[in-house]
Amino acid sequence: MQEVLLATIPGVLVLTFYFGPGTLVNIIFGGTIAVACEYSVTKCRGRNPAAAISDLSILVTSTLLCIALPPYAPWWLILIGVLTAVLLGKHVFGGLGHNPFNPAMVGYAMLLISFPVQMSAWASPRGLAEVPGLVSALRHLFAPGTIDAVTAATPLDLLRQNTGLLFEDLMNSRPELRGWGGIGWLQANVAFLVGGMWLLHRKVFSWHAPVSMLAALGVCALIGYDGGSSESGGSALFHLFSGATMFAAFFIITDPVSSAVSNRGRLIFGALIGALVYLIRVLGDYPDAVAFAVLILNFCVPFIDRHTQPKVFNMRNGAQ
Repeated sequence: MQEVLLATIPGVLVLTFYFGPGTLVNIIFGGTIAVACEYSVTKCRGRNPAAAISDLSILVTSTLLCIALPPYAPWWLILIGVLTAVLLGKHVFGGLGHNPFNPAMVGYAMLLISFPVQMSAWASPRGLAEVPGLVSALRHLFAPGTIDAVTAATPLDLLRQNTGLLFEDLMNSRPELRGWGGIGWLQANVAFLVGGMWLLHRKVFSWHAPVSMLAALGVCALIGYDGGSSESGGSALFHLFSGATMFAAFFIITDPVSSAVSNRGRLIFGALIGALVYLIRVLGDYPDAVAFAVLILNFCVPFIDRHTQPKVFNMRNGAQ
């Protein structure tokens, strides 16, 4: 858990540089709520609160959720999201190790469905607008107001709203789309990729799910690119380095509790998530689709495990 938290630092620093300190404020505020909630719930359940908090799993859940939230989310949005992740995503199933769904994505999906306006209020990146400071971030947290002056559509939003431009023309027509995935988004995805590779080096998880997700997403994007027409779903590089792609591949779908158990199962699990992410981005109602794709495949994990677990022979009592 500690290594996962450390691995998020490059991505958080990049988000802070391009979008301001809102993400850091979200993480600190959300982590405080999560620890308080975890302490209260475990104490009510007659368990050791100190032990539950000391394993850092609750901070991993709140940190991943708060990274995914817009940088200047109001306090009540963070509160609802964290409580949903901790209570409905984790404790309602019995606590750590028993949750079939990724808790952070449970909280995120609930917020996205219930509060779509607040969840789409991403600030413009550095270079296109003035980045809010710490005082502004705290003001927007505790005295929610409007940040319309610095709010902009994300690259995935702009792709969805395209109504006639060739893909290359769209990328050249909007300054926020510079680079493969857009200003700030490309850099953040590269930073989360670096953090994920460090976790792979540390053998915190295996390569199977992340690589299969990225490969499936890239293949689907290549098939749907059609040379870059106005009906194109976007290039493979665009999909790989925009939105929450690398964050999802290395920090979300690698959750050991809610993902497949065997390596073959993880390959299938990751590939199906990658395909769903592309289909929902291009054909669905939400520009980014990580939360829904992950939760749908979490639901399918028991079926995947049942058909991908290796059989063990020569066991006593005739068992295989």
